[in-house]
Amino acid sequence: MPSAPQRSSRPAAPRRPDPARLRLPAAPSAIAKGSSLAALLDREAVDCLAHNLGLAHPVFDADGFRSAARAGLAPLGILQRGDHLATVLRRFLPAEFEAAAEVLLRSLTPPLTATADLGLGVFFYLPHVCFAAKFGLDPADNGGRDPFPAAMRLQYELTRRFSAEFSIRPFLIAQPERTLRQLEVWIRDPDPHVRRLCSEGTRPRLPWARRIPAFVRDPRPVLPLLEALRDDPELYVRRSVANHLGDIAKDHPDLAFEICRQWLEGAAPERRWLIRHALRHPAKHGVAAALKIRRLAR
Repeated sequence: MPSAPQRSSRPAAPRRPDPARLRLPAAPSAIAKGSSLAALLDREAVDCLAHNLGLAHPVFDADGFRSAARAGLAPLGILQRGDHLATVLRRFLPAEFEAAAEVLLRSLTPPLTATADLGLGVFFYLPHVCFAAKFGLDPADNGGRDPFPAAMRLQYELTRRFSAEFSIRPFLIAQPERTLRQLEVWIRDPDPHVRRLCSEGTRPRLPWARRIPAFVRDPRPVLPLLEALRDDPELYVRRSVANHLGDIAKDHPDLAFEICRQWLEGAAPERRWLIRHALRHPAKHGVAAALKIRRLAR
């Protein structure tokens, strides 16, 4: 008589929820006069977050999370709300970062397919990127094991739905060489949201975000990323490269001007636009070198 088949001692991996059952809060395409971005992370957003995580992790205490998430939320601004909700998530998700990240990954709605007119609904994922930034660096938050691979995987998927330009920065500050090696892989990714992250996330003076002091002092480690992305097929990515070069021009104008001169050689119209866009601020202030390069780029 044949013996009974052996059962695996490892539990089956939880299934990803049916995407049709996952929810996103309603959100406007732009903030109306008198309104605040903070309203994007309100009661409805907390409900959607609890709902999606409950589908992704059946033991998730959705009611307890809702109560804790709403406590003290009202007076906070948008970035503070993202940080607050990330801190609350820490209490209700699995203790180890890698396991918590897996739950968050299973709770994600499908990736964005457009690069324009995205609206403000994407801010629903601000708590998720805050979670990666707050808890994805310290091995103590991952049972003593390196959380970096799980943090990168989480941010890769989040930037396809929102942007990891805020959360990648602590990694660039704490582990710059390692994080840049990851971005060197992502510049070849088929998803334009991922490619854009490689430029936008490394901007030394990204608005709303923590500065990267090492890149403010010396932006040269990031230049290979910009070089690789300068002729990207997506304007969405090229505009980020232009804005990044504009950041460099604020601290190292001569370096930025030299890069633009080099990029003018054999430049197609799309790259010429990038150069003009990158130098618009020094040109507005009458800097002669910027004005001359912009004329040559027409």
